Amino acid sequence: MALAIRRLKAGSADFDQQLDALLAWEGVSDAAVQQSVDHIIQQVKTGGDEAILALTQTYDRHPAQHFSELEVSLEVCRQAFETLPVARREALEVAAQRVREYHQKQQQPSWQYTEADGTVLGQQVTPLDRVGVYVPGGKAAYPSSVLMNVLPAKVAGVEEIIMVAPAPGGELNSLVLAAAWLTGVDRVFAIGGAQAVAALAYGSETVPPVDKIVGPGNIFVATAKRAVFGKVGIDMIAGPSEILVVCDGQTDPDWIAMDLFSQAEHDEDAQSILVSWDAGYLDQVMQSIERLLPQMERAEIIRTSLQQRGALIHVADPAEAIQMINRIAPEHLELSVEDPQSWLPQVRHAGAIFMGRYTAEAVGDYCAGPNHVLPTSGTARFSSPLGVYDFQKRSSIIFCSAQGASDLGRVAGELADGESLTAHAQSARYRIKDQ
Repeated sequence: MALAIRRLKAGSADFDQQLDALLAWEGVSDAAVQQSVDHIIQQVKTGGDEAILALTQTYDRHPAQHFSELEVSLEVCRQAFETLPVARREALEVAAQRVREYHQKQQQPSWQYTEADGTVLGQQVTPLDRVGVYVPGGKAAYPSSVLMNVLPAKVAGVEEIIMVAPAPGGELNSLVLAAAWLTGVDRVFAIGGAQAVAALAYGSETVPPVDKIVGPGNIFVATAKRAVFGKVGIDMIAGPSEILVVCDGQTDPDWIAMDLFSQAEHDEDAQSILVSWDAGYLDQVMQSIERLLPQMERAEIIRTSLQQRGALIHVADPAEAIQMINRIAPEHLELSVEDPQSWLPQVRHAGAIFMGRYTAEAVGDYCAGPNHVLPTSGTARFSSPLGVYDFQKRSSIIFCSAQGASDLGRVAGELADGESLTAHAQSARYRIKDQ
């Protein structure tokens, strides 16, 4: 079966329209999905544990007859960790250590400074009290998501972490449970979908309400997170996974084909794009794709993804490739070029940048250290990877000395008069000396 992937040429008459169509993603604006999610959230708000159990029985075909059966004990998680094959347990431990060490570099201390008149200004950084982590478990299980969402929260000092993960047919992935034990999750519930998000946001008789919900999920999860934002914080509205590879034509085409596959295999809506100024190289990669695809376990998902949302884009030169990077603002950017460091100052929009021929995006998904929860669908233009700072709050500190209160009172009073806020002005001026 022939594989048809878009071949686009930058600068052609209809290129802008073709690229816009390729990048368009409206996955969380489906009216039917929104209506369904709103109904589920309302059921959870009014029905608590009983509603969550019924929804889990319906959507996940979970055999539980009582809500207590949906909570997974930490002892079960410990056993899952200890019974892993040695090589896999050690790999999980190495990945966790690398992720922890990277995020420890992100810690921000509280700070203060004192002005000449004794006025003190500063910022107090405090962790969130309780966080909910959603771990997807539909088409694949993602223990790496446990590491990437829980460890930054732990480094930040979050007191309690509640993990939810769907368990289709009542089965939870043992590696996911092992990761929960290794990272120190406090409670685990076998709940997924919009009902899990609603449970974390509003709480129930058993599930405690959290302050923030993080972690990726399907369209129902993303829509639910958007719906509960304001009641709780959220990390982001994540779209399908995406990769943009820029190559100078000197990297083994099989490597690049497999890098494109690594994102396409997530699901049919994932996006894999290759950009090069070497048209012949694009042909070589296409040949590698056709030869290697039949060997993939998830070949049909990859095929659908590449045909629906993938592309090979020919640009005139490296400068045009950089323009393409900043226009697409990809979640994952691979700079498979001779001197990737020289490109960095010009790359303004990208979630994570993988530099050089030997740096596969896949290592970032698991064990490089930086977070794999990244902005998608062009949102790298204004947002950043998940990090320790997402699990902390910053409070401003203001202490006025008597002289500082007097000096600032004159300034504040004048500005308050300009806004016709009399009480503001009077409050500030009460503290002026020698009136």
